[in-house]
Amino acid sequence: MALLELADVTAGYGATPVLRDVDLAVEEGEIVGVVGKNGVGKTTLMKTAMGLLEPESGSVRYRGEDVTDAPADARARAGIGYIPQGRGIFPDLTVEQNLRMGEHVDAGSAETLYDEVYDLFPVLEERATQDGGTLSGGQQQMLAIARALVANPDLLLLDEPSEGVQPSIVDRIGEDIRAINEELGTTVLFVEQNLGVIRQMADRCYAMERGTVVDELGADDLAGDDDLERYLAV
Repeated sequence: MALLELADVTAGYGATPVLRDVDLAVEEGEIVGVVGKNGVGKTTLMKTAMGLLEPESGSVRYRGEDVTDAPADARARAGIGYIPQGRGIFPDLTVEQNLRMGEHVDAGSAETLYDEVYDLFPVLEERATQDGGTLSGGQQQMLAIARALVANPDLLLLDEPSEGVQPSIVDRIGEDIRAINEELGTTVLFVEQNLGVIRQMADRCYAMERGTVVDELGADDLAGDDDLERYLAV
């Protein structure tokens, strides 16, 4: 049974469909990427998976349960953490206050992972009393990931983790996601356009074009040049 499954999902904004008959599944313990050029519907897919956008048709299942009509807060309490494109931290709250907001994820978990989060991102402990908006782009991305991890979610939805992050930090974030998966057992579904990050993080990828999933790329495909790059080229 897949941890997350989208079946024949069509979704969009108003009368304009963005996703068309999307099928996607993520097994427990995987890191799965979604790749494609700008405007193909990757962020819309993530919003639909999180419950921020209701499908026009099709279904979304989490741990085998139909959550198609469940709002985002219910999915968060069920164990889905979400890091949106642009990070979505609270700039006027301190790092520590931002992290406390993450406790609302996975209401069924009795534990919090502050020690583990600070081990992964020691700069956040050093700057616990600093306002989130004063951090660098890379540090804000670390904060957004850490906030989603505090309540030990089962599934992490991560939208464009390398966007707006200085190149020297991009590789570190990819390493951190791998560590989160291996050490905490967190399943990850992510959207990304950075070729190096995709190869560093993903076990496999779905490729999207014009709102539909057109290909699935395994480890061998990701290691080669042509199969992955043709879905990312401008």
